[in-house]
Amino acid sequence: MSRIDREQAVFAALADPTRRAVLRSIASGEASTATELAARLPVSRQAVAKHLAQLESARLVDGARVGRETRFQATPAPLGDAIEWMTAVGTQWDERLAALGEAVKAQGGRAARR
Repeated sequence: MSRIDREQAVFAALADPTRRAVLRSIASGEASTATELAARLPVSRQAVAKHLAQLESARLVDGARVGRETRFQATPAPLGDAIEWMTAVGTQWDERLAALGEAVKAQGGRAARR
């Protein structure tokens, strides 16, 4: 999976508010099962399982079998990649806006002299 594909998977996973709630719940505590997460959230166990599959596909969570259960824990690395991308895009926009501001100032100075 390419870096772009990984970033797209992360943003697609985070686009859903229920998935964000599932991830937030996992990240705030110990590894959790789908049943434990469903008890803390206003959705069914089946819905949590589907959301966990999406989060796992985006590598935002990792499931590990412990006996008959699968316990999920957050994996922060993909979020770091997404943050790096957002920072790079933000920097580009900051540079463009600064250049635009300078152009407006220069144009304003010339218009005042006329």
